[in-house]
This record gives sequence, structure tokens and C-alpha cells, in this order.
Amino acid sequence: MADGRLKAVAHDLEDEEEMDGEEEGETEGEELDLSLFTAWRTDPPPPPPPRRHVSLLYSRDWDEMDEVAATSRESNHKRARVFDSGESSQYTGIPSGDLSFSRYTDMNYLHNLPYDDVERQDEAGDGGIDMATHDLTDENVPDAENPNVGNVEQPQSELRMDLTDDLLYLIFSFLGQKDLCRAGASCKQWHAASSHEDFWRSLKFDNIQITLENFVSICLRYHQNVKELNLSGVPRADVLFMEAASCLSRLETLTLGKGHLSDAFFQELSALPALINLSICDSALGGGINEATIQHDRLRNLHIVKCRSHRIAVRCPQLLKLSMKRSSMTHVTLHSPQLRELDLSSCHKLSDAAIRAAAVACPKLTSLDTSFCSCVTDETLREISQACLSLSSLDASNCHNISFESVKLSMLVDLKLHSCEGITSASMAAIAQSRLLEALQLDNCSLLTSVSLDLPHLRKISLVHLRKFVELNLRSPVLQYIKVSRCSALQRINIISNSLQKLVLQKQESLVNLSLQCYSLVDVDLSDCESLTNSICDVFSKGGGCPMLRSLVLDNCESLSVVEIRSCSLVNLSLAGCRTMTSLKLSCPSLKKVNLDGCDHLEVANFSPVGLESLNLGICPKLDTVHIEAPIMTTLELKGCGVLSKASIKCPCLISLDASFCRQFVDGSLSGTVVDCPLIEQLTLSSCLAIGDDGLYSLIRLDRLTLLDLSYTFLINLQPVFDSCSKLKVLKLSACKYLTDSSLDALYKQGALPSLLELDLSYSSIGQNAIIELLANCTNLVNVNLNGCTNLHELVCVSADAMSIDGNSGNKDAVMATWKSERLLEVLNCTGCPNIKKVVITSGANCLHLSKINLNLSTNLKEVDLACSNLSILNLSNCTSLEILKLDCPRLTNLQLPACTMLAEDELEGAISHCNLLESLNINSCNKMNLEDFERLRSACPSLKRIQGGSLGGI
Repeated sequence: MADGRLKAVAHDLEDEEEMDGEEEGETEGEELDLSLFTAWRTDPPPPPPPRRHVSLLYSRDWDEMDEVAATSRESNHKRARVFDSGESSQYTGIPSGDLSFSRYTDMNYLHNLPYDDVERQDEAGDGGIDMATHDLTDENVPDAENPNVGNVEQPQSELRMDLTDDLLYLIFSFLGQKDLCRAGASCKQWHAASSHEDFWRSLKFDNIQITLENFVSICLRYHQNVKELNLSGVPRADVLFMEAASCLSRLETLTLGKGHLSDAFFQELSALPALINLSICDSALGGGINEATIQHDRLRNLHIVKCRSHRIAVRCPQLLKLSMKRSSMTHVTLHSPQLRELDLSSCHKLSDAAIRAAAVACPKLTSLDTSFCSCVTDETLREISQACLSLSSLDASNCHNISFESVKLSMLVDLKLHSCEGITSASMAAIAQSRLLEALQLDNCSLLTSVSLDLPHLRKISLVHLRKFVELNLRSPVLQYIKVSRCSALQRINIISNSLQKLVLQKQESLVNLSLQCYSLVDVDLSDCESLTNSICDVFSKGGGCPMLRSLVLDNCESLSVVEIRSCSLVNLSLAGCRTMTSLKLSCPSLKKVNLDGCDHLEVANFSPVGLESLNLGICPKLDTVHIEAPIMTTLELKGCGVLSKASIKCPCLISLDASFCRQFVDGSLSGTVVDCPLIEQLTLSSCLAIGDDGLYSLIRLDRLTLLDLSYTFLINLQPVFDSCSKLKVLKLSACKYLTDSSLDALYKQGALPSLLELDLSYSSIGQNAIIELLANCTNLVNVNLNGCTNLHELVCVSADAMSIDGNSGNKDAVMATWKSERLLEVLNCTGCPNIKKVVITSGANCLHLSKINLNLSTNLKEVDLACSNLSILNLSNCTSLEILKLDCPRLTNLQLPACTMLAEDELEGAISHCNLLESLNINSCNKMNLEDFERLRSACPSLKRIQGGSLGGI
């Protein structure tokens, strides 16, 4: 019955507090314990140590095991069991057929457990491993004594996870090597999954304290897979490496740093035949004489960064790339005939002769970086140019002793001379001989005054912070990028290129002359070039050398006075802040957007033709003459052009025209606009004082006109409007002081404007009789504004029957209108009517759609009596004389009564008792209301949700 015996042994997980303490204690230098992981080994194990005795643990008593024997089918599952983190972590014995380990494997697993962990388990009581009672052997657990063999009960809190190998691979791919080691100690399946070669091709132990035994064990186990090793920041990394070098035959990349590397380490590198990349950072190199020799036959890339050594010798015949950036050494010897890239930047202790010798020893060198090596001279560059005929990239930035005047590098492609104080205009002759040059950087060359280059392959050039730079001449058919910035003395620029697409020359205060022959140029930004003159417009006009230009920015070019641009490709134009510009003429059929913000002195504007869809000229207060031809323009704003006297607008698709406050906009301009813009639907002529009858009669051509604003005009006769605008829906006559009652006779007597929905008579001189007649007879009105009407004293809307009952039909003083048919009125605004005293609207007035009444600031209003079935909002704010309030409005939801100081609580209580849907009531600053009255108001109107009392307190 050996197959039925238990082979698995488990121990309790450590206390949660101990685990938390362990995680918080992990630091950069934490020692990596791999003993658990290396216990699962496939090679023949060593002889087992003396057997330790452990007690087998079961999750229930033997009697309980017998009761659940029927669950034996669960024991046939071959996956490892995973327990809930909340339960005590004890493993139930399982048949050997499920997870069979050899006795050696079991004992070896226990042997590799840290002994203090075993002791903690001994002290754990029932949940621990008793090392003194039972022996983990086949003989110690006879079948007869184990009633649970083959029938293992599942603990109630146990979670079964059937994880496939592919799923485990996916999960483990997110783990680091330290976590992989811990996971691999769980079970055979997890061990196999965590041992996948993909996880161990790169061993990264940077900044980890790892013991020599563990490191060697890992390298021995995965020596067939490891291709990359990182020991940066590991104490005694050279010793670890030398002990394991013999088993790293396939290692290709090695990284070390933050320590000392002896001569023995560099000698051991020869034991790595596959090594290609070696990186050493921030380390001391060499032995007692502080000298290091690096020799390897197959090494291709060598990086020695921030290292310290007196002398460094590199003997690598296959080396292609060598970097010694920021390293401290006085001499370097190179025996690398195949070297292509050499980086000696910031090697301050290297002499000019040492740099020269190192570079000359590499005849196939293509890239050299000597930046921040202040000792480099022109003589060194000349010898390098003669020895390294293939040199294509040179970085000599911050080399203050070079002038580059006698240096000839015919194969040079990339040249960086940033902050080279010796570079002058004479240096350009030598640079011009590099006919293959593609990228040039001349930033911060303080003595450079001019650049003239004709290079057929030049693609990029950077000229930043050149204090004495005056002139730039570039000719390159493939030039794609140019950066010119902070060159305060630059006056002339001449660029010829077929590939340049974007040019940014911002804040060139002295730039006067700009010549461009750039046939692919699309975007130009000349913002804040204060010295540019009117001639700049010729550069961007037809025939100026930029036929593909789409975007032009000339913001804050304050020397521009007359701008005239003719371009078939221009789409966006910005002239914001050009305060001295007085004349603008644009002939750009493709123009979609123009920005004229801040053009305060513009007097003449001509847009003919343009592709604009909308245009705002209201920001040009001195505009006198405007001519616009825009086939697709739909919106035009001339608001605020107070001196505009001549306007020619030819926009056949124009829908909205706003000419508010154009006080000199005359009938002739309006008539011509109407003829050329027949689709106008919204026309605003507010404060257009020069418009007369002739201009209004011309509106008959506008078949689609629905909105007309004649506010703040001196109109007396509205008959031209009634005759010409039969389809009008909105008519605004606000503040028309000269209108009389007879001016509106045609509306309520003759049925003019049958489609009118909104009428604004605010602050007009219309009398009360005319207002009552309008409300009674214009049944199609939806919105009526009577704000500030001083002649309105009473607004009484009652039926003819009510008049007879009251006996007031013969009263000449009280004007009563008969309201026979249903009307569509929804909104009635009477804000600030100072003389109105009474408002009465009975149910017989047929205002079935009236939903909002605004009587705010009617300080003399004393009585309000409303019976409106659909009214939802009533605003009586600041009606300080209001005493009588009667409401029969079943749908009223919002009632505003702040500062109604004369309104008593009893009056209000009776008014709201008929408002069954009232939710919000505002009685702020109502002096006759007290806090005690709130409950009475709630009782009168149970639907109230909010009462605003202000100083009285809100509920």
C-alpha cells in the first residue's frame, strides 16, 4: 500500500504580522534567499541528511474524515491546492498518485528550509510541524492507521485553482525573479512554470545582496538559458562573477557598477566566449597600480561610464562601440581596428595628445564625441580627419579651443559645435566643404556673425542664442527643419529649399528682410518680429516663393501698416495685435480663418474673394470702409463699427448679419447688402440711426427673414416693416422712444405679421391701450417683453362677461379687452414697470398656455389676481407695495416674493392654498412674515418642499 501513503508535507505560513514586517524591511540591499527555490531540482539530489520527524497534519479529526469519505473523487485532481489567505495554512495529506515526490526530494525540501523557520513552526502548536514525534517515511504512516488515504476531505475554506501551464506562464511573466523564487517553492507545477527559460534569460540582481552560494546555484541551474547578467550595486560583484564564470558560457551581456573591479576580473572575461556587451558604471578599475586592461576577442560594445583608473587599455579586435563618458583617466590605449563609435565626452583628465592618439588608432571610426573636452584643438581634429576618412558624426560641443577653420571632413554627416567660442564666420568655409552634411548645430557660438552655406544634403540646422548673428543664407534642396531663436541682432534671412515645410522665427526684433524660395513651405510663424515692414507681404503673396503656404502668423508685428496678400493656398491668417495696421486687403479664395483681435486702427478692409464661413469685424472700432466677397460665408458681425459708412457685402449664403451700433450704416449700404445676400434670416440693426424707410422697404427681398432687431432706433413708422417682412417671427423694438400707439395699429387691427411669435417693446413709449389690444388680438404671440414700460398702469385681462357683471363696460378710464379665442402666450415679462398697480388675468382670458410671468421690480404694484391653469413660475420680487395676492394656479411650482414688505401672512396663506403643486417659495425680507408662520404656510400648501426666508431662516 505504499502508493496510498502520504508523501506531501506542509508547514504553516508565517504570521501575517511577520510577513508584513518582512516586506517593510526589504530594501535595495536586501539579501536574496533562493534556498527554497533551488530545492526543487531535477538532477540527482545529494544524499539526504539525517531524517527529521514531523507529524502529519489533517484538517479534521479521524471521525470527521470517515463521515466525508464520499468526497474521495476530489483527491484524483492533479493540480496543487491553494488555500484561502484567511485560514490557518495547513496542508492535508494527499495520495502519492496526485503529487508524488521521492523521499530524497521531501527531505531535501525540508533541509533547505531555514532552520529558524522550522523552529517557529515547532512553536506554532497545532498548526506547526512537530519535528520530534513522527518520521516522514513510508513506514511511519501505515495504511491501517490512516483512514483518509484515497479519501481526503476538502477544508471548507479551501479554494481550488486549476491553473493551466499557459495561464501560469502568463501570471508569472509579471513577477520579478525574487517572487519567482518564492512561487517556485510552492509545488512542482509552480516550480516547473517558474523555471521557464524565458524568465531566466536575464538575471537582474542590481542593488541586491545575494550570497555566493545562492548566486552560483542559480547560475549552475540556468547556465543554458542565461544571456544577460546585471550585478550593478551588488557587493563583491567581481568575486561572484569569477566564481560562476565557468558556467556562463552563453552570456552575451554583462553589467556591473558601484564597486571595484580587479585585474583578475578582467582576465576572467576570456571565459565568456559569447560575451558581446559589457557595461561598467561608477567603478574603480585595475589593481595596485590602478591600471585596467580589457581584452576579449568577440566583444562588440563596451561602456565604461564614470569609472576611475589611471590608465585603460582596450584590446578587443571585434569592438564596434566604445563609450568612456565621464570617466576619470589620464591615458587610454586602443587596439580595436574595427571600432566605429568612440565617446570620450567629459573626460576632463585626458590630454589633447591622448585623445588624438586614441582616435587615430581607429581608422574605421565613423562617430566621435569629444564634447566637454576643453583641451581639444584644431590640430587634433585635422589629424583625426586625415586618419579617419569615414568619420561621419562629430560632436565637439563646448570645446573652446577649436575654430574649425582648417578642418576638412569630407564624409561628415552630423556636426555639433554647441557653445564653441572659437567658431566664427570664417569657420563656415571649412564646414561648407562637408558636402554630405545633413545636421548642423551652432547654438551659443557667441562670436558667429553670419552663416552662408550651400549644402545639397543639409536637412536640419539650429541657431540659438547667437548674440552677434546678423545674416543667414541657406541653400539646400532637402532642408526640412530650421530653428532660429534669441538672435536679437539678426536682420536678413535668405532661405532656398524645396523640402522645408515649417518655419518659426519668433521674437526676431531686428529682422527686416526675409526672402524665401521654399516651394513646400506650409506653416510660417513670425510672431513678435517688430521690425518687419509691409514688404513682407510680397514674400507670401502669389509669386513670392511660397506657393503652398497654408498658415501665416504675423501677431504683434507692430511695424506693419498696410497688409496686402494674394494667395490661393492660404487657409489661416493671424494679425492679432498689429495695432498700427490701417489697411487690409486679402485675395485668398481658400482662406477659412482670420484673426484681427487688437487691430484697433484698421480703417479699410477688403476681403475679395475669401473662403471664410464667418467673420467678426466688430473689434475694429475705426473701420470706415469694408468690401466682402465670400461665396460660403454664413455669419458676419459688424457690431461696434461706429464709423462704418461704406459697406459692400456680397455673400450669397449669408444667414446672419449683425450691424449693431453702426451709426453711419445708411439705407444704400443696407439695400445693396439685401440684393447680394438674399438668404439672410437674422438681421440686427440695433442703434443703426441712419436707417430709414427706404432701407426697411428693401427688406422685401429677404424671403427668409425671421428675426429683425430695430432696438434703440428713432423709428416712428413701422409700416415698411409690416409690408416687407411678412414672415417675421421675432421683432425687437426695445427702447424705441418715438413709437406711438398708432405705430402698432396694423398688428392688432389689420393682422400684420401673422407669423410673429416674439415681440419686444421694452422701455418703449407705447401706451396702455395699445398693449392691452396687442395682448387681446395678437393670439399668435408666444413671448411678450414689456420691461420698463412707463405708460403701463393696469394689466387687466378679463372676458366680456366679467366686464358686464362688474358694471364697468361704460368706464372710459379702465380699458378692458374682450378675450374670446384661445391664445398661445407662454411668457410675459413686465420687469421694472414703475407705474403698474394692478395685474388681473382671469380664466376667461383664455391664457391656457401662459407658464411664466415676471413682474420683478414693479415697486407700485399693489394687486395681483391670477387664474392661469398652466402657470408654473411667478416672479414678484421687490414688489414692495404688494398687498393683495390671489392665485388660482394649480400648476404653479415656483413663487418668488422677496422684499414684498407689505404682504401679510394671511394673504399669502390664502393665495397658496389653491396651488397644489407649489414646491419652492421665497419670502426673503418679507417684514410681515415670522418664523412661526412657516408651519402655517406648510399646512396651507402641503406640496411645499423649500421655503426661503433669508433673515427669517430657511426651511
